[in-house]
Amino acid sequence: MRNYVVAVDIGTGSARAGVFDRRGKLLARADRTIAMNRPEENHAEHDSEDIWAAVCGAVRSAREKAAVPAESIAAIGFDATCSLVVRDRDGAPLSVNRQGEARWDTIVWLDHRALAEADFCTATKHPVLDHSGRVMSPEMEMPKLMWLKRNLPQQWERAGYFFDLADYMSWRSTGSTARSRCTLTAKWNYLAHERRGWQQDYLEQIGLEDLLERGGLPEETLPVERAVGRLSASAAEELGLDTGCQVAPGLIDAYAGALGVLGGFADAPAKLERQLALIGGTSSCIVAFSKDMKPGFGMWGPYFEAVLPGLWLIEGGQSATGALLDHIVRLHGGGLPPTTETHAKIIERVQEMRAVHGADFAQRLHVLPDFHGNRSPLADPHALGVISGLPLDSSFDALCRLYWRTCVAIALGIRHILEMMKEAGYELDTLHVTGGHVRNPLLMELYCDVTGCRVVAPQAPDAVLLGTAMTAAVAGELYPDLASAGPAMSSAGTERLPDPALRRIYDRDYRRFLALYRYREELEAME
Repeated sequence: MRNYVVAVDIGTGSARAGVFDRRGKLLARADRTIAMNRPEENHAEHDSEDIWAAVCGAVRSAREKAAVPAESIAAIGFDATCSLVVRDRDGAPLSVNRQGEARWDTIVWLDHRALAEADFCTATKHPVLDHSGRVMSPEMEMPKLMWLKRNLPQQWERAGYFFDLADYMSWRSTGSTARSRCTLTAKWNYLAHERRGWQQDYLEQIGLEDLLERGGLPEETLPVERAVGRLSASAAEELGLDTGCQVAPGLIDAYAGALGVLGGFADAPAKLERQLALIGGTSSCIVAFSKDMKPGFGMWGPYFEAVLPGLWLIEGGQSATGALLDHIVRLHGGGLPPTTETHAKIIERVQEMRAVHGADFAQRLHVLPDFHGNRSPLADPHALGVISGLPLDSSFDALCRLYWRTCVAIALGIRHILEMMKEAGYELDTLHVTGGHVRNPLLMELYCDVTGCRVVAPQAPDAVLLGTAMTAAVAGELYPDLASAGPAMSSAGTERLPDPALRRIYDRDYRRFLALYRYREELEAME
């Protein structure tokens, strides 16, 4: 009997694989690092062969740890960052590197080389942008594709396949060129709610009229509840599985996390609409679902059936959160590496100083966290961070004060996004947090007290993997749909309620936060 599934999550720096039973219990997990190349400012590249090798190693290791035979695995699912994989007509890697080094065939999600192309897309004011917050981000695939065509025309002429990273994994696993509705709708300006998803006039306006032919892109997409096909013989051997294993359509990693924490409400849309998922890691994504299309400026979406059938998904986000805290440590830490141990030491000292100074701790320090642009709700990829209130102090305690106020700024940014979502008609009261931020007690406290939301942290050790496992369980026919798989596989959570005594303090911080935005705008507007 095939009663188990494998879920794979490909993040910015590593690939993780987990083996789950049909009740959503994680039996074993394994991780492998993946390489990144930073050849120029704003450029970041992966090697898709390296990613595939990392995934194969992680899957083999996880299955061995779980002691589950290959013939018991019903399906495998993949989620990944929205990175762009480029292959030639024979399916071989095609470099996206100006130096032409062939192995670097993938533009990483956080790569901002296509800022000018993103601005060009925004200037078209095409109706497709109503589903991207009316502003194009350089993290989306269209600007990256435009950059490739403009700057590496010889590579464009040789191209045969363009994949979102999650779709590359399903292609590599099955040989099928089918694309997931999740990836194309969320990252490729594909309108799943329209009779024809690709908008040819838009592609012509941005100079990508030959995109579908050049990239091997289909007219139709696969909904998340369908299977792509079975593992090919070669992929099964490399993954340590067998050809009876089905492959689920790929997911954007943040949406896998949203499904992992909100899947328990998949059979109750009215309850689901009051829940919000926050997936916090290197960056942060906020995901909500709705029965109706509710667009909002600076939000990604609404995307029809990007995950759940018949429902719209909207996303807000912060481009650098965990990465920002690492940066603060590097910048002001006197050579301290931003390791897990360093973060823990800083957090411990912050708590000690807060116990002494109370609510006034570091109150004169103010931070705008837009060090890698503002994804939401301002939708300004050119935005820069701001720190106000630095003294002539380079001690460890000074680092701790700045670290604390950066955490506060990240939480204030989440509040800013939630306020804009409420203006767009989303009535949200519960924040489900998953990802690495769950292990940071400062952020978990602030997400609750700064936003005023009830905050739930799932007991599941990895909700991103769990969400992908849910889609694999449907592809492997362990459940007929996500409305069944979600509640059956979801985990309980621990909740935290906001402290009303702190509301006045964080309301004041929020006013100062908005004022700092106005001052930054005023400075940048001066001739």
